Amino acid sequence: MPMTSERSQSIETAKAPTPIGPYSQAVRSGSLLFMSGQVGFDPASGALVRDGVEAQVRQALRNLEAVIHEAGGTIGDIVKTTVFVVDLGDFAKVNRAYADFFGEFRPARSTVEISKLPLDASVEIEAIAILKSGSR
Repeated sequence: MPMTSERSQSIETAKAPTPIGPYSQAVRSGSLLFMSGQVGFDPASGALVRDGVEAQVRQALRNLEAVIHEAGGTIGDIVKTTVFVVDLGDFAKVNRAYADFFGEFRPARSTVEISKLPLDASVEIEAIAILKSGSR
C-alpha cells in the first residue's frame, strides 16, 4: 500500500516487480520522482528474464516505465538514470538495448560495474524524473 507523508508519496504498481526489501518502487516529492533500481524481472512470469543482458535491460526499462506511468509521467520525464552492470564487458550490449528503448531521447546517465545484483541479475537501472505539475 502506498504511503504518504507531508512531503512525499510512495508509488507502487502491480505492473512492475514487488520490492524484495523494505523500500518503495518509487517516491514522489513535489515534481521529483525517485525510482528504485529495477532488474530484468518480469512481473507477469514471476521470473528474471534469462535471454541475456540486452533482454534484462529491456525488461528493467519496461519496469521503470510502468512505475513512472503509475505516477502520471512518461519515459520522456526521466532526467537521469544509473545503470549497474555485473560485467562492464557488456557495455556495448547495454548501450544497444538502452538506445533502442529511449530512441532519440537521451537522459543523463552513469554506468557502474558492481560485483553482484539481487536474483543474480546482470543489470539494474534506477531513474530520476521530473513530473509535470498536473501529474498525479
